[in-house]
Amino acid sequence: MPLVPSYIKNLANYVPGKPIEEIQRELGLSKIIKLASNENSLGPSPRALAAMRLAMDKIHRYPDASGYMLRKKLADKYNLKIENVVLGAGSEGIMSSIMRTFLLSDDEIISAENSFIGFRVLANASGKYVHWVPMKNYRYDLESMAKKINDYTKLIYIANPDNPMGTYIKRDEFDAFYAHVPERVLIILDEAYFEYARFNIDYPDSMTYRYDNVITLRTFSKAYGLAGARIGYGFAHDELIFNLMKVKVTFEPSFLGQVAGFAALDDAPFLNETIELNKIGMEYLTSELSNLNVQYVTSVANFITTVWDSNERAAKLTQDLLEKGIIVRHLAAFGWPNCIRISVGLIEENVKYIESLKQVL
Repeated sequence: MPLVPSYIKNLANYVPGKPIEEIQRELGLSKIIKLASNENSLGPSPRALAAMRLAMDKIHRYPDASGYMLRKKLADKYNLKIENVVLGAGSEGIMSSIMRTFLLSDDEIISAENSFIGFRVLANASGKYVHWVPMKNYRYDLESMAKKINDYTKLIYIANPDNPMGTYIKRDEFDAFYAHVPERVLIILDEAYFEYARFNIDYPDSMTYRYDNVITLRTFSKAYGLAGARIGYGFAHDELIFNLMKVKVTFEPSFLGQVAGFAALDDAPFLNETIELNKIGMEYLTSELSNLNVQYVTSVANFITTVWDSNERAAKLTQDLLEKGIIVRHLAAFGWPNCIRISVGLIEENVKYIESLKQVL
């Protein structure tokens, strides 16, 4: 019997983008603009930062394993019971707990091919059979996904909006899809970019549905600028949350993560500034890319993906931009070898990116 299961042995490592400091050392650059990881270019929520600083002298204590204070605050915000809320080390931490809690040996998974790479890693690592359904026009093909549902289907994952494309499924599309989903099948709706997408009138905010078999996942990593604190949360029927709480890592998320999330929920000025800056940045980038005749995928998130004629072209552009101090994300590892994803940055960062792109083109 092999020591390492074949589905783990054959699993490709997730390769994150290089840290800014490493790029500076390699290329001898003093100024780096990172537009590769969909982080908040404004930095962290000031209220969250202040709360973490005040809490530093308690870091020798373990965090509240139940996450009561933050869960209660989230429950109050969304008119839920605390029993409907779970926390995790980012939304991926909760995804991992969902798989360990609910999947049996013969269960199968359905999701879109080349969507969020974090879920792809977790799904393939589960050892379960996964139906990877190709996307259609850079969007989830819900009609084809519905046709994959069978007696073994247990879990369906939908990133809405999608990462790395920034596209979203609409309310009527989700309604039509849900009509095909049996009650015994769990749907994960990953709404990591909810704060950006919710202004679209046909966006299906999952909190208006509250179906018993739908688990909503959101995060403080993006709009609240707390990616490094690793704090995510989920909403679901209390029976699902009750069982997730048995399985999740005991002291997850961290003490400082919980403190930061609690304070960030009160930082409306920062959130509003984030959304407005993203709107301005997205309008500028799409306008400039159109002027350059660069093909891109319309996005409702805080990033935009450009489409090129080949993997070689995309790889070269990524390297050329890097040598000018602009870090963007070539999406070959995501399954989109001819695409480059660019996070929306500060106004001056967006301008510098466009200037550099013009030069390398």
